[in-house]
Amino acid sequence: MTIEKYTPEHRKQVIAVWEKSVRATHHFLSAAEIDYYKSIVESIDFSDFQVYCLTDNNTVAGFIGLSEQKIEMLFLAPEHTRKGLGNKLMTFAIGELNANEVDVNEENKSACKFYLKSGFTVYGREEKDNEGKDHPILKMRLQTT
Repeated sequence: MTIEKYTPEHRKQVIAVWEKSVRATHHFLSAAEIDYYKSIVESIDFSDFQVYCLTDNNTVAGFIGLSEQKIEMLFLAPEHTRKGLGNKLMTFAIGELNANEVDVNEENKSACKFYLKSGFTVYGREEKDNEGKDHPILKMRLQTT
């Protein structure tokens, strides 16, 4: 697996990975909510911020997107989880892109654990997500030594 800068050729695969990942991990969302968020994701111009894809033979297995130093998205296709690939993307983001913040759905317990294990700590909490829906968001920063 290699990490490469996003290109428009990755777009369909990135959206497909996002949807498969969310359907497999975001059990707190209804199907209608997932469809709603998917419409938002489909409207994103991924070239507007730093997006890197984890690929194997031109197949996107996962991706990470940052705006400045904040991780805005990190998703892996379900068949590629629990193989250290999330850690690979995180190590790249912290080491190469100086990532130091992330917002995560509080209800996504596995993602919360992942970010905590990666060295992030909670510094704030929002009752609603960016769309005003009742899905609390934890604001996290990379703990510095």
